[in-house]
Amino acid sequence: MNECLILVDNSNTFICGQELSAKRRKLEYPQDFSWRIDFGALLREVANGCQIIKALLVGSTPPPNDSLWSSARQSGFEVKTYERSLSGEKAVDTEIMAGGLKVIFKHPRPGVLKLLSGDRDFIPLIREAYEAGWETELWGFSHCISGELQQMAHRVILLDDMLEVVGRYEGLK
Repeated sequence: MNECLILVDNSNTFICGQELSAKRRKLEYPQDFSWRIDFGALLREVANGCQIIKALLVGSTPPPNDSLWSSARQSGFEVKTYERSLSGEKAVDTEIMAGGLKVIFKHPRPGVLKLLSGDRDFIPLIREAYEAGWETELWGFSHCISGELQQMAHRVILLDDMLEVVGRYEGLK
């Protein structure tokens, strides 16, 4: 059985999923605020039967009453959060990079890196994983993945056709 490292950029996955949902539902605003990530379904879909070495989800700190992160933890993710600054998210991509590289270089044998983000900031992570003998999979919504990042990964798996599998709608009847 393959072993895998799953790294999730929560904001990238969440916002891009909301954008795709808004487009499909022909909403007049750019994001469908009723769409939410189903963390358990996302983890099952991405793992696809592999032995998970680590599943790391990194994002910005939500309001104190938000159950988002406890839901992610209950689904099997290690969660790390950072406060948003006035200039936006800071440290999220760096945390994903550091957490990923730590596993890649310390794990006794290569596995499969499954990265859920489209940010080109992750080009060094994909390159280091590749050079360490790891297979690389890039998971994301098609409109949010850097073309340069796509070219570097062994496989690109689009979440577009899995929108209703990895997410759910809140407040819709």
